[in-house]
Parts: sequence; C-alpha cells; structure tokens
Amino acid sequence: MEIVALLVSPVHAFEGRPQDGPRPEPPGVAREEVAVRAGLGLVGDRYFNHAAHRNAAVTVFDAATLDVFGPLDPHRTRRNIAIRGYPVDDLAGGRNRIGAVFSLDSGAGPVRLQAFRPANPCAWMDVSVTPGAFRGLRGRGGIRCHPLDDGVLRLGAAILTVLEPPHTAE
Repeated sequence: MEIVALLVSPVHAFEGRPQDGPRPEPPGVAREEVAVRAGLGLVGDRYFNHAAHRNAAVTVFDAATLDVFGPLDPHRTRRNIAIRGYPVDDLAGGRNRIGAVFSLDSGAGPVRLQAFRPANPCAWMDVSVTPGAFRGLRGRGGIRCHPLDDGVLRLGAAILTVLEPPHTAE
C-alpha cells in the first residue's frame, strides 16, 4: 500500500454553485508529510479542532477509484489522504453501522483512525476532478475519520492495518 497524496487545506475553496467556479486555491496545500493530532485532525487543515467535524476531520480516499477517468491527480478530490492499494470505502460506517478502526504507518509509527461515514462526493467533483466524477464516485468517495493518535504520515510506502472491522450497531 502507498500514500500517494497528502492535502492540508487551510480554507474551503468550494462554496456556492459549481457553475460559478471555485475561489482561487490557496498555495501550498499539497504536503509530503502531515502532522496528525488525536481528536483534532490534521495540523493546518480547515477542519482541525472544528467541533462540527470532530468525527469527520480527516478524509481518506482510494486513488484507484480515479482510474476509470484516466490518469488524474488525486489532490483534485480535495481528500486529505489518498492511498493506493486498499479499498478504503469498505471501512466506512453509516446507517446502523460502526466504521472500522485502522492504522496507517508510513515509517514514523502507526496512527490509528476511526472511520465514521462515507465521504460522499458533491457536485463540485465535476469541476475539481473531471466531468462525471460526481456520479462516478458515488459510494467510492472515501471515508471521513476521527484520528485516535498523534503522529506523522508521509508520502510513500505505508502499511494499513484493520484493527477493528466495521460492524452493525446493536
């Protein structure tokens, strides 16, 4: 498995209507490494310590889902962590389902994440990724997670370990 893209976005560039286009993207959002803080998110990201997104502060995405559209930069999805080599959508929770607890280790030690729900694509995907991405990524838009550990994640080879698989709520 490999971490192929890391994104920390200080502001939300996609507000309003997609046909009006996004605000200018702030420079330097792509990273070679990110600092993760337990319960808070990615340092420098707009959802870091944001109460409304406490259980969804970090998004993890399977870059292989973009392959049907041709070679595309996974940063364009605006997901925080894009990996290749594991179907992360299988880890999601959702209605009557508890998401998996998993760890990512890119060499600086494992960082545990709790998957909570799917990161459903929005209409902006047709603007930021490619036409047809909004529909094409339904059910494959990644997962929203809550970080359980402090740590560092880096681009490159990594290990994803499922510690607790998703299960049905009782």
